[in-house]
Amino acid sequence: MSGKGTSTVKRPETPPRASDRNRSRLGDLSRPIRIDRRIARRRRSNVLLALVAVGIAGALAAALFLLPIQTYFGQDERIEQRSDQLEQLETVNEDLRREVERLATPDGVREAAREELGFVEAGERRESLLDLPPVPTDLPDGWPYSLVSDIVELRSNPPDEPAPAPTP
Repeated sequence: MSGKGTSTVKRPETPPRASDRNRSRLGDLSRPIRIDRRIARRRRSNVLLALVAVGIAGALAAALFLLPIQTYFGQDERIEQRSDQLEQLETVNEDLRREVERLATPDGVREAAREELGFVEAGERRESLLDLPPVPTDLPDGWPYSLVSDIVELRSNPPDEPAPAPTP
């Protein structure tokens, strides 16, 4: 059996020329292909390729020009915000510096010890007063609670002017 009957590849009917003997097969890719031998019958549209190229060019233009320009113009606002923050921080630092200077004196240390630690000097007596708790305002209806509700109402909303004293 010969190998010609088993191959599915069409062999050329004419043998290769002597001039093609040392030539690369890549040369075949640059030659036009006959229409009847082409795999795809229609050529691709160059419009799609042009749209892709325009999209890539637009993205590059935006990345190289548009975004830096927006950043440049947005810097003024950010610089102004940072300047305001800097002024506030400098004010806080100055207040803290004054507080440190005040606490560096003996009177400042004594005052801080009284406030923070409850320090009492010899011969002094410390009395702690607590704030009054909030008065409940959701009392039930009925006899003793209606009087208490009236008192709470008067204390929370005092009258504008005191009533004139009756003259006998």
